[in-house]
Amino acid sequence: MTNTGSGLGVLGSLRCVDGMGALRIEDRFRADIDDAWSALTEPRRLAHWYGEVEGDLEQGGTYSARLFASGWEGTGRVEACEPPGRLVVVSRDPDEPHENVTEVTLTVQGAETVVVVDQRGLPLELLWAYAAGMQIHVEDLGDHLAGRERRDAAPRFDQLGPAYRALATNIG
Repeated sequence: MTNTGSGLGVLGSLRCVDGMGALRIEDRFRADIDDAWSALTEPRRLAHWYGEVEGDLEQGGTYSARLFASGWEGTGRVEACEPPGRLVVVSRDPDEPHENVTEVTLTVQGAETVVVVDQRGLPLELLWAYAAGMQIHVEDLGDHLAGRERRDAAPRFDQLGPAYRALATNIG
């Protein structure tokens, strides 16, 4: 199910895979792919837009994180790290029994870098909230790449939440 014409700038689509929620968020930025990759994989840069991340962000490494937009805290491991185009991490929310997988791919299209985030293994009843939160993270990345400050996530979550709830209604 994909959003069309919501007027809210919803960037995501939602689906069910093997009984679990999955989402895809796609956006494009006027940024060099190496700059975008650095913003996604260097803890110093992540601390400006995403959250506090400590650990080894190389393939096979483990990390702990506390995210700004959602307040999520947890741990994860890096399953794939293929600069500057693909990063796959597996994380676990302390309140959920299942791990989830997040794959970020970067490609160049003209003068822009296209960022696609696929996340799967999410609880269906909270898929809408994960999608709204992930879109906010992607928007925060865009602001960081453009040299802007990170915005307050709460008003944006309030805007995106109903649209993503509507998208999630018939999934499962």
